[in-house]
Amino acid sequence: MCEHHGLDLGRLKSCDFSRRGVLKATGATVLTMALGPGLGGTALAADTIKSTHGSGFCNLNIFLAHALQTAREDGLELAFVNTPTFAEQVTFLGIGQVDVGLMPYTSFIALFDAGAPVKVVAGGGIEGCVIVSQPGLDTAQKLKGKTLGTFQLDTLEVMPYDYLKKNGVSFKDVTVRYMGNTPEAVEAFKAGAIDWICTVEPYASALLNDVKGSHKLSDGRDIYGKGYTDCVLACRSDLIKQNPTALKALIKGMMKAQLIAETNPEEALPKLVGTYYKTSMENARIAMGKQPAVVDARSQTDFILARTDSIMEMGYIKKKPGRDAIDWSLLEQVIAENKELYGKLKYKAA
Repeated sequence: MCEHHGLDLGRLKSCDFSRRGVLKATGATVLTMALGPGLGGTALAADTIKSTHGSGFCNLNIFLAHALQTAREDGLELAFVNTPTFAEQVTFLGIGQVDVGLMPYTSFIALFDAGAPVKVVAGGGIEGCVIVSQPGLDTAQKLKGKTLGTFQLDTLEVMPYDYLKKNGVSFKDVTVRYMGNTPEAVEAFKAGAIDWICTVEPYASALLNDVKGSHKLSDGRDIYGKGYTDCVLACRSDLIKQNPTALKALIKGMMKAQLIAETNPEEALPKLVGTYYKTSMENARIAMGKQPAVVDARSQTDFILARTDSIMEMGYIKKKPGRDAIDWSLLEQVIAENKELYGKLKYKAA
């Protein structure tokens, strides 16, 4: 899952996502880069894609693709832009500071609803979201009046909403505290400052081990079913036509990374733990099994679009995005052109 910070919806909707806004923004920041021929105001260089990312295990494929530069054989370098907050991770993609971003699908929907020219082009990860409560709070009814630690307009806010709704409890009956980041939320739970939390692996398993008597109220599968998606790979819409070769190289590189992680996790994890994941190898092994990173998310199309019902009920968006928010065309081309690689993947839509 991606790193979670409060997302200022008002600020997001005030962003200028027009071409003029993109040019103005990219002209005023140190994050601009030399552009390839004919690429105008986008952030894409001839052989480099810039990406934002989160911190959870749904980022594993893009992290490993970065660590090993698995797209280099196809002429692409993957570069990361580390943003100070999750809000910047989202808005940077919207205004063209970066080419792609791996983010919660809820954040993508907010960006799309705000008018940003963005598309979902591949998957991030599945499952791995867990609701953990303090000792004694073992039912949804007992959460009334209790404090939830979460992140605004995030899958980790929508899932508690859906959990309570399924169990006949109104979201208005709980106190919601928006946290600054995942480590802050985890420490607040350990200190007893919040009563329940929705978090991601490896933090969920660590909390259940560290806080004696704590409860796992849901891992999402009881709400959404097995294999539900959490994060997606989104890109600037114009890049699909302007430089499909680079995007396809990235998607293929992420598939290579997925295959390495699935077939040889003990080779993959040492390249990630410490640099990309601030956790122990033991927790990383647990997390990898509970939150697989999956590039082919085509089977989750309806799930992603259906979750907009909850986001609308929560008052975050006024109009549901259509099927045009998602474009699997480049993913499908990569699959067709790399049948042997795709056939070896454990997790995929087909």
